[in-house]
Amino acid sequence: MQRIAIAAALWLLPVSLCAQWLGLRTAGIPRTADGKPNLTAPAPRTPDGKPDFSGLWQPEINPYRFDVIQDLKDESIFRPAAEAIFMERLANFRRDDPVTNCLPGGPSEMLNAMYRIIQSPTVVAVLYESGTGRYRQIYMDGRKLSKDPNPAWLGYSVGHWEGDTLVVESAGFNDRSWLDRAGHPHSENLRVTERFRRIDFGHIQFQITFDDPETLTKPLSFSLAVNYRPDTDMLENVCNENNRDKVHMVGTANTSVQLSSAVLAKYAGRYGFREGSRTVAGFMGMTQNVTLINGQLYLNALPLIPQSETKFESTGAAAEFFLDANGTVTRLVLSQTEGDATYDPKR
Repeated sequence: MQRIAIAAALWLLPVSLCAQWLGLRTAGIPRTADGKPNLTAPAPRTPDGKPDFSGLWQPEINPYRFDVIQDLKDESIFRPAAEAIFMERLANFRRDDPVTNCLPGGPSEMLNAMYRIIQSPTVVAVLYESGTGRYRQIYMDGRKLSKDPNPAWLGYSVGHWEGDTLVVESAGFNDRSWLDRAGHPHSENLRVTERFRRIDFGHIQFQITFDDPETLTKPLSFSLAVNYRPDTDMLENVCNENNRDKVHMVGTANTSVQLSSAVLAKYAGRYGFREGSRTVAGFMGMTQNVTLINGQLYLNALPLIPQSETKFESTGAAAEFFLDANGTVTRLVLSQTEGDATYDPKR
């Protein structure tokens, strides 16, 4: 389990370590009568009348950076060769995860990291609070994306306005990064389109679309809210020692355990979070769906690999089903390095 624990621990690092200057208030932002930031005030605008996205932002807690597939029926959007790569990464406990190995997160960086936007008429800069000092430049000067760019971890970005919406198109990603932490791949033909709409002072509606004909049968899109972070700042966050213990990151799942569909079928169903059970960050939902399809058991959209008749491995977590004397499931426990989360069957 040690090799799993290292990968799992690094998978669960979305929580920002901000608040370096707790007593320093952000200057120049709207506040209510009691001095609190007024996050529902009108969105600011630049001198040329465009929405001003400048400031410190963080996406709402969301599962997409862990896994861009949240509904099992959508897993078929990946072409067979890409799905095979995903299953191989799952079987070897994601030991080559770029982030675990202190490399940039790639095109999904906007889904999780806190970042600062610095806006000017010709370029929008995005500075990430991440472990490898990452930043993006979104060119607003009318240039087009290069047809043959030098592959980069975060690609190359150009932007334009559609009314009050900032539309950003990116290409030129190297294929060493992953589409998410679960291990879904992408090719160097990936194109990413992002749409930023500042609803009011404290809230952005963010939409992202991945389009990669080499790995996807059709574009994959989803939206999430991004919230302004007032009266705080980013901390330096350097990935320096996470990859020093690679000897414990080498291994493969025990795929020799084969369970019949009859055994697997008794685990299928919906499980509700047990109040008082510690929440595990990687599984944020209050309900977990376990599905059996063609002899493969899935936790939501992630395959479960059997390690025994009741214990399974998933992406960065262990799942164990507990049975009573009659062989009926009484609870599901999801375990990660931070602790366990218990779920009860929904009858």
